[in-house]
Amino acid sequence: MKIDVNPDWWKTLFDDVYLQTDARSVCNEEVTRREVDFICSSLPIKPTDTILDLCGGQGRHSLELARRGFVGCTVLDYSHVLLERGRAAAVQMCCCVNFVQGDATATCLSELTYDHVLILGNSLGYLPETVDDLRILQEAFRVLKPGGWLLLDVTDGAMVRKQYNPNAWHEIGEKTVVCRQRELSDNLIRAREIVLCKERGLVRDQCYAIRLYTPDTLDTLTCEAGFVDVCVQRGYPVHDKSGDYGFMNHRLIITARKPANA
Repeated sequence: MKIDVNPDWWKTLFDDVYLQTDARSVCNEEVTRREVDFICSSLPIKPTDTILDLCGGQGRHSLELARRGFVGCTVLDYSHVLLERGRAAAVQMCCCVNFVQGDATATCLSELTYDHVLILGNSLGYLPETVDDLRILQEAFRVLKPGGWLLLDVTDGAMVRKQYNPNAWHEIGEKTVVCRQRELSDNLIRAREIVLCKERGLVRDQCYAIRLYTPDTLDTLTCEAGFVDVCVQRGYPVHDKSGDYGFMNHRLIITARKPANA
C-alpha cells in the first residue's frame, strides 16, 4: 500500500515527540559538537560574524557556537515547540541566541544581513517541489552579505538508495518503540513513523516525505540560486557507530559563496 503524505507534514512533525524519536542525532551533544567542529573548519567563520541558522529547530548548533564565543547567531524555524525549547536552553546556558519563527522560503529578515547561512540536519527536501527548495536557497542568498557563505547539509541520496531498508525500528529507553516503514522512488523517499509507548499505547502515526539529492543536482540547484564556488563533499558520517539512523547519517556537505559584487 502506498504511503500517503500530506504536503504540509513538516508543519506538525517537529515537536517534543520528534525530539525523542530523533534524539540519537538532534539531542546528542557529542554529535552536535562534531558537527560544529566541521562547520568551523569548513567556513571562514569568526566569533563576531552574523550567522543565520535556517531551519535550525531548537538551535543546537547555534547554542554550541554561542558556547564557543560566537555572538551573532539567529535561529529561524517554523516549529514553535522547538523554538521555545531553544529559548529555554539559551536562558539556562546564559547564551545570547536570537530565535525567530518563520518560513524558510520567505523569512521576512532583512537582506544583506548575515555573514553565513547554515541549513543543517537534512532540512532541505521537505516541501512538495524542487522549486520550493530553490526558493529556500534564494532566500539564503538574499539575506547574505556580498561575499557571505552558505553551508548546506543534506542526506546522501545515493547512500539512501544503497542502504535502503523498507522497515526499521529502534527503542527509546525501556518504554518506547519507534517503527518506520519506507517507500523509495526515483528522487523521493516516503516514510510512515509509528511511535508506541508500552504504557500509553499509540503516541504518533504520521507520514512524511524527503526529496533525495545527488552532488550534481545539488550543485545545479545551488548555482541556480546565484551562488559561486560551490563545493560538494560526500562521505561525511555523523555517527561513529553502525545502525539505522534514518536520514541523519551519510551526508552531502555543500559550501558556496555569494559573489562579492552581488
